[in-house]
Amino acid sequence: MYRYRGTRDQVLTVGDYLSAYVLEWALHHLDLVAQLPYESQLPSVETLAVARASLEAIAGTPFPAALSDRDTLLIGTGRRTPTEAETAALGDLAAKLPLILG
Repeated sequence: MYRYRGTRDQVLTVGDYLSAYVLEWALHHLDLVAQLPYESQLPSVETLAVARASLEAIAGTPFPAALSDRDTLLIGTGRRTPTEAETAALGDLAAKLPLILG
């Protein structure tokens, strides 16, 4: 473990550090391909799953299983507004969104 000022004096494991980058890069990837018509341009299924797990850790609670990893990331970070059904599924968590990362 190491201490670095950029982490606000938090101690990060290598795994935590890399997970943060996976989350960040997955979100940026989704931003870059948002207007493309091809699903093949999305981050890999594995990347989205790891990014979702990181976002759930930040939220301190899991997102509903009915939400895809992609939708969880987009809704959880305010990149997309949830539908009425998604808002209902989110329950109390909906009031805490979007999560501010950074």
